[in-house]
Amino acid sequence: MSVERINGAGGTLERVVLRSPGGASAEIYLYGATVTSWKSRGKERLFVSARAKLDGSKPIRGGIPLVFPQFGPGDLPQHGFARTRRWTLLDAAEHGESVVAHLELRDDADTRASKWPYSFVVRYTVTLTATTLSTIMKIENADVCEFSFTTLLHTYFRVPAIAETTVGGLDGTLYTDKIRGTAGTREERAQVTMAGNEDRVYADVPGIVTVGCGGQRVSIRRFNLKDVVLWNPWAEKAAEMSDFGDSEYTDMICVEPGTVADKISLRPGQIISCGQLLAVEDTADAGL
Repeated sequence: MSVERINGAGGTLERVVLRSPGGASAEIYLYGATVTSWKSRGKERLFVSARAKLDGSKPIRGGIPLVFPQFGPGDLPQHGFARTRRWTLLDAAEHGESVVAHLELRDDADTRASKWPYSFVVRYTVTLTATTLSTIMKIENADVCEFSFTTLLHTYFRVPAIAETTVGGLDGTLYTDKIRGTAGTREERAQVTMAGNEDRVYADVPGIVTVGCGGQRVSIRRFNLKDVVLWNPWAEKAAEMSDFGDSEYTDMICVEPGTVADKISLRPGQIISCGQLLAVEDTADAGL
């Protein structure tokens, strides 16, 4: 079965499982339209905390939460409301060598009563093949006035060891360091590593970004998302989060495509498509 819809039971939420003809799989919770699993070439590529809440009580800690219409703190709750709304599954089906799911979120009484009260439509397309996962948002201004927003795909990658993980494709770009409160620092490293709590916003990243560790590598191609956020809580911040294990920071890294350094503005009726294509490029697996 290429598409399986699982109704919530035992404290979990409704979700959809996609299986490609090439043996890959992906799981999407309708709560937040959060992709919580992506398995390709026999390996789980996404990280979800063992302490993540899967009952709708708070955003899912891991996978690919959708940040819209606000990145970070602001007038709305942290990272906006898209990741805590129930999305509608429009359809899901196999198409040749891929499996595609379409989901949708529209404004409602609650969002219109918030401090971002606009009418909007967000359509989210998740496409799975044997070695790729595509997550594309199409955001439409359905209001009578212009609105602005920030958005991001808060992608948690599972890695064998954070100390050996490298992120390529950021060299030469300027970043804001949210931990140290500095801005305008140029990244000089061809392969960025982590050795402590990091929260950086790299602005106007020009090309493909890669995440590699122990012979595993995933490339990230971005569409209409200018920036990349790099985050790991390390031990001190991990201990402060109730939905994150104290030692789980060693197993993950967030490399998050978004447009957050500046806002996107849409006129009434205007639509923008933005997203990412993740591709497995392992080099150490036998037979590859």
